[in-house]
Amino acid sequence: MSKLFSIKEDRSLYPEKNVEGKIDVDLSSHKYLKMWHGPQHPGITGNMSLEITLLGDEVMDCETHVGYLHRGFEKLMERRKYIQCFPLVCRVAVPEPDFNEYCFAAAMEELAGIEVPETAQWLRTLVLEMGRLSSYLMWIGGQSGAFGQGIVGQWSNYMRDSILDRFEELTGGRIYHMYIIPGGVRGLLPDGFKDRMEENLKFIESMMKDIDRVMFNNAVFKKRSVGMGIIEKEWVTKFGITGPNARSTGIPMDVRKDYPYLMYPKLDFEPVTAQYSDIYNRADVRRRDLLMSVDLIRQIMAKMPEKGEIRAETPNVLHWKVPAGQTYKRAECTRGEYGYFMVSDGSEYPRRINVRGPSYTHAVALLEKMIINCNLSDIAGLMVSLHTYPPEIER
Repeated sequence: MSKLFSIKEDRSLYPEKNVEGKIDVDLSSHKYLKMWHGPQHPGITGNMSLEITLLGDEVMDCETHVGYLHRGFEKLMERRKYIQCFPLVCRVAVPEPDFNEYCFAAAMEELAGIEVPETAQWLRTLVLEMGRLSSYLMWIGGQSGAFGQGIVGQWSNYMRDSILDRFEELTGGRIYHMYIIPGGVRGLLPDGFKDRMEENLKFIESMMKDIDRVMFNNAVFKKRSVGMGIIEKEWVTKFGITGPNARSTGIPMDVRKDYPYLMYPKLDFEPVTAQYSDIYNRADVRRRDLLMSVDLIRQIMAKMPEKGEIRAETPNVLHWKVPAGQTYKRAECTRGEYGYFMVSDGSEYPRRINVRGPSYTHAVALLEKMIINCNLSDIAGLMVSLHTYPPEIER
């Protein structure tokens, strides 16, 4: 590895990029070093790998490689009955599986003409916000850890465990929940659930003040993140950027507002935005979005009915022939727009399912453009700032 740093700091050695951001040099030259970053690397967002070309310690070219984790979900679902797909869809985004459950169920319900009871819609909204909170708590530890602040990751995982306790209490599972099913949900809130959730939310709010001091107000974190990894506003449409990566450029894109679903129209919130999309501002947008989820969970628990119907009448799920047709259902996850395109031919099996995960554009097209001229030591911080889950790419 010492060869990486053997080239003298002579800027005349560094090639110029053309208008497409590519390098007009022969990267097979002896001055350049090819190496792999991941998949077994603590700074990788999941099990993926980057094949990078270095000049000194600066990235000159990058090719993303995925497929080291779960993959092939779409084809697997075409060979299973609809109800058998629910244990599969959770794996497409492990830290935030509930959006897959919702989009899959909502697509089935639209094709079958099923109306979900109001109480079930409130519970679905609650579970999605709990999943958002859990995912952000995992991400914030990764972003801080990528810049050497391991203690924040310890705190955030401890906070996340408190939300996983509530998931386990409600659904029976900590990671994969399979709580949202066609026609509704699997059960009502347990007795005392709201009180225990409120304790968790207060704890998270208090701990976030410590994270603000240690991470967001930290001079080292600011020095390494401010002005780095900038997303230009005009890239949003060009690359299909959504979620916090888009909102940090000043565009208030949020499926919960743009295409209202479930009970979000009855909740009081506005999309969190910034004006300058570098790593620091993207982190701050997610921090504020995390705190907004805390507020939304409180609103949901205050407004939702204590009891009511939680499932609509459905056919026998083992022999359910969904009417022929096609639809696209979307939701706002922590990475942006999450969607399922479902095609039914009227049989017991899906004809075609296509998952629209934000990671596909963020972790391939966008990352490969942004990483050029990035320092080797900053690759992990840049990757985490885009918040990606590899199974959404090779799904």
